Amino acid sequence: MAATMSFALTRLSGLSSKTTISPDFNHSSRRRNFLPPNRVGLKISSSSSESEPDLSVTVNGLKMPNPFLIGSGPPGTNYTVMKRAFDEGWGGVIAKTVSLDASKVINVTPRYARLRTGSAKTDVIGWQNIELISDRPLETMLKEFKQLKQEYPDRILIASIMEEYSKTGWEELIDRVEQTGVDALEINFSCPHGMPERRMGAAVGQDCALLEEICGWINAKATVPVWAKMTPNITDITEPARVSLKSGCEGIAAINTIMSVMGIDLKTLHPEPCVEGYSTPGGYSYKAVRPIALAKVMNIAKMMRDEFSEKDCSLSGIGGVETGYDAAEFILLGSNTVQVCTGVMVHGYGHVKTLCAELRDFMKQHNFSTIEEFRGHSLQYFTTHTDLVRRQKEAIEQRKAERRGLKSDKDWTGDGFVKETESMVSN
Repeated sequence: MAATMSFALTRLSGLSSKTTISPDFNHSSRRRNFLPPNRVGLKISSSSSESEPDLSVTVNGLKMPNPFLIGSGPPGTNYTVMKRAFDEGWGGVIAKTVSLDASKVINVTPRYARLRTGSAKTDVIGWQNIELISDRPLETMLKEFKQLKQEYPDRILIASIMEEYSKTGWEELIDRVEQTGVDALEINFSCPHGMPERRMGAAVGQDCALLEEICGWINAKATVPVWAKMTPNITDITEPARVSLKSGCEGIAAINTIMSVMGIDLKTLHPEPCVEGYSTPGGYSYKAVRPIALAKVMNIAKMMRDEFSEKDCSLSGIGGVETGYDAAEFILLGSNTVQVCTGVMVHGYGHVKTLCAELRDFMKQHNFSTIEEFRGHSLQYFTTHTDLVRRQKEAIEQRKAERRGLKSDKDWTGDGFVKETESMVSN
């Protein structure tokens, strides 16, 4: 979608008007069925004279140079690090989650633990955190959002917000955050640890009735696109995703971290991460969670394709992305954008250059020139186990029929004569 978009948008769906689309936006250009033309497998050889694949994406009217977003967390915790992300070339930044009263947020240290397959630094496959949302005063974060938008007016800054069960609280938070000029809101319905007693984070995302009520408050107030961030710590992730979209949210982000216990130190017998000899379950991320994230994203994308194809809904994939090829998998399953958080903590902000190069390499291999050409392509290959049995039975019968040879003399052909002869030889 090559149309130039205005960053002041009018909401396409939901309970209130949110954004205005610039008049040159062509709605018919959006591929709504998640099934681009079948071009996978058309491997080509590239030359320096050929144009590079276009990584830019337009999501809910927001134009980004590439689909890679800084995921909400430590990599988006203050002005300095978010500025660094923009300077390095990330498609957008989702800031660390903020709430009205940061004084209630008290972190501990250490708050991370790693799962290794060996002793080397590169052997890390899993990462657990017991970190809470931003502990910086809201006013400080708001000033930094405003400064970033003044310095980078053409770059996408998304505020992640979370509040207690209070309509007036949510309305105040949205109003104050929007005044800074942020381009969209990501609603944290998914933090797996900390403050569940305040009906925040996953405590909302796991309760669809509560989620619907709060989404109603949010979408009646917000004037910019709203993404609902989903928790994987639920039986059917499509249920809260469906409720969020029906309640007016423009997008879904999935997944947040998976509730986990990283392990027990067999020397001390204490759990990790260990704080004064004690610990608490936390959120699991990084490479080991990617297969789980892909399954959750696939289920959400199929639901969105089947039930919300007429709306400009978006999907932001999260979970264990370390390479551009990992990102391609999420996009093949319907993601418009791909978020990276733990990967930045491991590889740094400059890693986005590698991610972009690897994604372009994948696109060249299959002759894709834009992200939209392959977004959602692989959804068509998911079916039920019953259907797999049927398909395999039919394929076996077909192969048996081919091995039995010709049924009649009229079936002989000149081109396949030798092969047809072999099909009727018994030894």
